[in-house]
Amino acid sequence: MSAFSRRTFLTVATTIGALTFAGMATAQVPALKQKDTYKVGFAQTESNNPWRIAQTESMKAEAARLGYQLVYTDAAGSAAKQVADVNSMIAQGVDVIFLAPREEKPLIPAVMAAKKAGIPVILLDRSVDPKLAKAGQDYLTFIGSDFVQEGQRVAEWLAKNAGGKTKIIELEGTTGSSPANDRKKGFDEAIKAAGGFEIVASQSGDFARDKGRQVAEALLQAHPDADIIYAHNDEMAIGAISAIEAAGKVPGKDILVLSIDGGKEAVGLVAEGKIAAVVECNPRFGPKAFETMARYAKGEKIEPRVINDDKFYDSSNAKAELANAY
Repeated sequence: MSAFSRRTFLTVATTIGALTFAGMATAQVPALKQKDTYKVGFAQTESNNPWRIAQTESMKAEAARLGYQLVYTDAAGSAAKQVADVNSMIAQGVDVIFLAPREEKPLIPAVMAAKKAGIPVILLDRSVDPKLAKAGQDYLTFIGSDFVQEGQRVAEWLAKNAGGKTKIIELEGTTGSSPANDRKKGFDEAIKAAGGFEIVASQSGDFARDKGRQVAEALLQAHPDADIIYAHNDEMAIGAISAIEAAGKVPGKDILVLSIDGGKEAVGLVAEGKIAAVVECNPRFGPKAFETMARYAKGEKIEPRVINDDKFYDSSNAKAELANAY
């Protein structure tokens, strides 16, 4: 082959390679055929709290009702294991993967691997980094709550009902997760706009009760004048109540506690007056998840975000709504 021919070959090959990569980069979400039954994967992030357990039970119940085979995995709080779980589902040839991503960035390879294998992915309750993967292109859609709005709703309630309390400790969720990022963003921006409040400390309690208690204890010691605790979920809020009581103070009187999730235990604590207010984050995903899957199989265009409706609990309705909480 002459030098010119080699150059021509290399140029053509490089061009084809670039076009192929560009085509892959812009390819749409894999299609889903209509069938009587499906083999469906659900990659859960963990099962260490009532919210996760309620979500899992809802997914299992709806799959059973439809007569679908559900391949269920629990990553036990490990992003690396969750990636491995998704790869295992791909190897088992599932038709669809429902993924509750542990963190925004580490789960990108799993989403892309499923796409490459021709399996559509539907994200549940947490999203992935939008700079690295896009709805309608790399995965079908995100189903869940508006986490930014949840944080805003807490801040808006506080602005009207703080009763002169102003110094806030914020217990953040798992670092790098979309609910922690967004609940912080929504609350911090809204409370700043309200004026008159100060976030004196903000630290991750990893969405866990005991970690939330430990972090709250340390931050209350460092900031004894704090009179508000905003927790990104119920588990940390309940842990914070233990820390407040251990410090010889009264939750709901000396220190207002605010939370997001709306589990039965937390709503009961609102009714008792120990938690001031809770924004619900609806965990009952099964019906909405499988309905969205069915719509996609029929060829319907799926919106990039499917938002669940969330309730709000405070002293005005907690007792009446307690029986309906998960």
